[in-house]
Amino acid sequence: MSGNHAGLPAGKQTMLALYLTARQAHEKWQADPERVKIIDVRTPEELLFVGHPAMAWKIPVGAQSYAWDAAKGQFPMTLLPDFVTRVRTVAQPGDTLLVMCRSGGRSAIAVNLLAKAGFTQAHNVIDGFEGDVVKDADSVFVGQRLVNGWKNAGCPWTYHLTPERMLLPQQQA
Repeated sequence: MSGNHAGLPAGKQTMLALYLTARQAHEKWQADPERVKIIDVRTPEELLFVGHPAMAWKIPVGAQSYAWDAAKGQFPMTLLPDFVTRVRTVAQPGDTLLVMCRSGGRSAIAVNLLAKAGFTQAHNVIDGFEGDVVKDADSVFVGQRLVNGWKNAGCPWTYHLTPERMLLPQQQA
């Protein structure tokens, strides 16, 4: 799928135009686990409560705010300024990176940040960890993230945290 972005929502597209589904990402990692790195850019809360691929590096690209944005109807995320610096502790600009978030939006932002910093092989996992939402209004699952994604594709994941693979931003004193 790399390079093909026909029909891909604008929010999941990246300047590198390298795209994989979760299943493809898992297969690519399995083929060369020493040289291919999975980067999960979700928050620690998501990792804890939703699960994560144990082999992934957990490097959040953003932090959850607790200030309600009435216009957007959400608690917005704020980008973490040291994201690329933290990625550089485990990856070099020429390394193959498979970047995932919940459903492909934040990972696109992360890929673009990495591309601007000189990374050339950062792929957006377009369906992320949880996948896309069921849109069928007649389904009892409408609105739930049960379409595609790492979990729904049967790729391995866990709820057990792996602190040795978590690169979190420095805490403010």
